[in-house]
Amino acid sequence: MSDTVTNEPEIVTFGCRLNTYESEVMRTHARNAGLEDVVIVNTCAVTSEAERQARQTIRKLRRERPNARIVVTGCAAQIDPQRYGAMPEVDQVLGNQEKLQPESWGLAPAEKVLVNDIMSVKETAGHLIGGFEDRARAFVQVQQGCDHRCTFCIIPYGRGPSRSVPIGAVVEQVQALVKAGYNEVVLSGVDITSFGPDLPGTPTLGQMVRRLLALVPELPRLRLSSLDCIEIDDDLWRLIETEPRLMPHLHLSLQAGDDMILKRMKRRHSRADAIAFCERVRALRPDMVFGADFIAGFPTETDEMFENTLRLVEECGLTWLHVFPYSPRPGTPAARMPQVDGGLRKERAARLRARGAEAEARTLASLVGREVSVLVEKDDLGRTQHFAEIRLGTPRPPGSVLRATVTGVAGGALTGTPL
Repeated sequence: MSDTVTNEPEIVTFGCRLNTYESEVMRTHARNAGLEDVVIVNTCAVTSEAERQARQTIRKLRRERPNARIVVTGCAAQIDPQRYGAMPEVDQVLGNQEKLQPESWGLAPAEKVLVNDIMSVKETAGHLIGGFEDRARAFVQVQQGCDHRCTFCIIPYGRGPSRSVPIGAVVEQVQALVKAGYNEVVLSGVDITSFGPDLPGTPTLGQMVRRLLALVPELPRLRLSSLDCIEIDDDLWRLIETEPRLMPHLHLSLQAGDDMILKRMKRRHSRADAIAFCERVRALRPDMVFGADFIAGFPTETDEMFENTLRLVEECGLTWLHVFPYSPRPGTPAARMPQVDGGLRKERAARLRARGAEAEARTLASLVGREVSVLVEKDDLGRTQHFAEIRLGTPRPPGSVLRATVTGVAGGALTGTPL
């Protein structure tokens, strides 16, 4: 590739929905600062593989863009800034707090590494952005950081303590996005069920969502990012039962289905809690579909413990699984526990993904013949209210919402005919 100068900031994003949102904040700051020929790499630290991919991408970018300014930020850069600062391909390293500040982008870097102590940050701003590049749905940050210390997780050290965006700022952001034409918004954060205790009046996540939907009645579709099943408040339970604009798809941070492993992970829920949560949700809203995060091959996990996790897929009625083989993170307690063989971790992850694929196939088959609401993502491809992928046969404008009849399943996706 030739090293062509571009006025448009190029952003490479790894990891979570929150990173996606923050990449758009940085895009706006870089544009406003008039930066030319800049590439921003927004890293993830959730696994060692995510970090390896980021470093590989940085080296590739330098080969392709020898004269560009390469700025590295995100959780991996926050946790280990000197490692990225030592890479000859990198021009500057920004911390997770600094990357969201407009002043970080306006000046030539006085120092290569600009990363503060993220644990000292007490507030988080609601950054107003006008839209998302090439995306049909918009993500809005409502919460940042995490106060919990799961033994496998390094993310609190990249994101800092839990802090919430004021409700007024969330409402203002969603109003702006709806005005810009977005029909679906996803509320995101590191641990969104911990929203509110640091704000005046200590609102809960459910109270915030209820007020948001009341103040933005023109928003057609709302989704929530990953939830902790043990932290659902009364208002959120009522919304699950009564609010049709809250999509019938919840993604749960479960991680395992064995009580001893959950205890060693320092999770706050038990196996029974997860099952009871899913049963209660379905009693309130029978068409609800669940996604879930799992870690396969956590330290000390026996075959019997893993079988408990496999069975949880059916017992909770899960559909969309995000499965990761355990990846030891230096500095976490789990990295010092007796490790499961790497090959066995991958084998268990494959078995869990296969169980998830079976559950997904059942869910897709159950939707055939039904009328669904579709958010068009690109060309003729969209997602139903249950987050199932669907092909409509004819292209429709990205971001539009329409009704369709599901006609079949092909290639792991639904097929449908617009009404």
